[in-house]
Amino acid sequence: MLPSDSTKKLSFTRCIKDGDLVVVYERHNVMKAVKVCETAVLQNRFGVFKHSDWIGNPFGSKVFSNKGGFVYLLAPTPELWTLVLSHRTQILYIADISFLIMYMEIVPGCLVLESGTGSGSLTTSLARAVAPTGRVHTFDFHEQRAASAREDFEKTGVSNLITVGVRDIQGEGFPVEFSGLVDSVFLDLPQPWLAIPSAAKMLKPDGILCSFSPCIEQVQQSSEMLRSKFTDIRTFEVLLRSYEVREVKNFLVDEIGSPKFPPRKRRQCSREESNAQGSSSSSTIMARPCGEARGHTGYLTFARLKCLF
Repeated sequence: MLPSDSTKKLSFTRCIKDGDLVVVYERHNVMKAVKVCETAVLQNRFGVFKHSDWIGNPFGSKVFSNKGGFVYLLAPTPELWTLVLSHRTQILYIADISFLIMYMEIVPGCLVLESGTGSGSLTTSLARAVAPTGRVHTFDFHEQRAASAREDFEKTGVSNLITVGVRDIQGEGFPVEFSGLVDSVFLDLPQPWLAIPSAAKMLKPDGILCSFSPCIEQVQQSSEMLRSKFTDIRTFEVLLRSYEVREVKNFLVDEIGSPKFPPRKRRQCSREESNAQGSSSSSTIMARPCGEARGHTGYLTFARLKCLF
């Protein structure tokens, strides 16, 4: 997944080995992370899949069960890992993650501080963004949650880019060793305004802070705290609308070629009517909004540290 360590690199061209983590893809909303073990099997609605049959295949392979069913074996990229990881806390999803990485100007070589770690969804993407020479230091006040995050980062091959610490950032602030050295700070805390003074000390001049909050009242109080040492304060709500694209066959068309869908309940057609309808039936590619589109997740507030001369 990352170019920083060739021994841990996961890609669609590298062959799957015993002990690797793979994402088993059944359909776009049915996936799971599985650790490959030569003696193990995976059983689902498509049949029984032997892990031994997976070993030696490249990531992206289509593998078959004893019943002829199939799944795809995908590399655990940050995007896929976000969809299959264990939810120890509410996580950030792809729309928010991609937006904040761009807006925080995170590039290879950056030093980034994060609090709190939670389920590690964002942390994994941050690691890929700063690779191969950058570093992410992430903190969570909950010791067990931090330990679980470390295990996940080992599984996905990003542990060499991430340091996980146990610390109450709201109460203690960030470690002083990072003062004036950090490119970006991300806060996902119940009371982010308590950590903002410490974050300001950590940032380089012109460094960027981002705070994620589910409630607008948290945004208002954080923005008030930001005014003294930060500028260019902006808040965004990222809403993603996905579409389902599929082929529709045997629908009717009207005189101008537009689709004409039949009612749900229809009387039985005579043979002559069926033949007449068949002559005007067709197939086309249809696109429609997915019913499972996510709504509000939270607000992203960005601010840039003032340069004082």
